[in-house]
Amino acid sequence: MIMETDFQQFQRAFARHIRDPRHAPRPDGVPARRMAVYNELLLNNVCGFLDTCFPVCRTLLGEARWRRLNRTFFRDWPSHTPWFREISREFVRYLSESMTRQPLPRWFAELAHYEWAELAVDVMEAPIPAHDQTGDLLVRPVELNPTLLNLAYAWPVHRIGPKYRPRKPQPSYLAVYRDADEAVQFTETNAVTARLLTLLASAPSTGETALRQIADELQHPDPEQLIIFGAALLDELRDQGIILGAQA
Repeated sequence: MIMETDFQQFQRAFARHIRDPRHAPRPDGVPARRMAVYNELLLNNVCGFLDTCFPVCRTLLGEARWRRLNRTFFRDWPSHTPWFREISREFVRYLSESMTRQPLPRWFAELAHYEWAELAVDVMEAPIPAHDQTGDLLVRPVELNPTLLNLAYAWPVHRIGPKYRPRKPQPSYLAVYRDADEAVQFTETNAVTARLLTLLASAPSTGETALRQIADELQHPDPEQLIIFGAALLDELRDQGIILGAQA
């Protein structure tokens, strides 16, 4: 069994008190005034990142409930990353795993994920691969935008705000990606488009191959008509920047 040193024990006690100053005692030898500075500084840093990433969540909960949620996340969630920019993703994980005891709207975790997606795409390191921008997407393997997040939600998260809070689930599909100017874009899609993007992302595939698989899955009565419709959809996705072109 590995025994902790006195300093390691002090570090753990220090961290426990920072996370939960109301219930974890202040380590011996640390002045209360200095400890209070650490407590406020670290919590405020975390809250600052959450405020920036989740403005709609913050507005809809109200300041008091939002701060309580921030505090319980700071206190209870066992984050394992040292990167400040990962705080927002850890908060999304915290909500999705129902770690919070605070009653929240049923759509709240998905709304937080939707807001986080903008940051995730904005900071994503994704070099643009070689591709043929004008290549035939039906007959050649398709190259997707490497920053693409192809998202599906049970709630209409892109519509939720101060003037709209849904009462019943409504499936929503969204593509989030960076365009050629490095700006984050949100595009509402549908179940078929989301499935097409999933197939194209799962393995190198021509547009026609992916569309024929969708036709089989839908038991479409006229697959050739679906291919014609799908060809136009592929071109539209390319115009939007969701598809880069054909693989080089």
